[in-house]
Amino acid sequence: MARVVVDVMLKSEILDPQGEAVLGALPRLGVNDVKSVRIGKRVEIEFDPSVTNAEEQSQIIADQLLANPVIENFTVSVLSEDAV
Repeated sequence: MARVVVDVMLKSEILDPQGEAVLGALPRLGVNDVKSVRIGKRVEIEFDPSVTNAEEQSQIIADQLLANPVIENFTVSVLSEDAV
């Protein structure tokens, strides 16, 4: 079985209001040394064991469905069998 992780993050030049809200709340928790916070999403895709091109298919899925290429970047990582 192939398991792939797609991490989607806003591009650095795009404002992240969620990240700013978390950053603003940290001092109330006693955490004062954080410079910035960016919020993204993680998508795990599990393929049928017979699939041989899971990473390639995941790139297509991420590019055409999971991420908005105008404002977001994504990375695709194949998890090792040990991590499954």
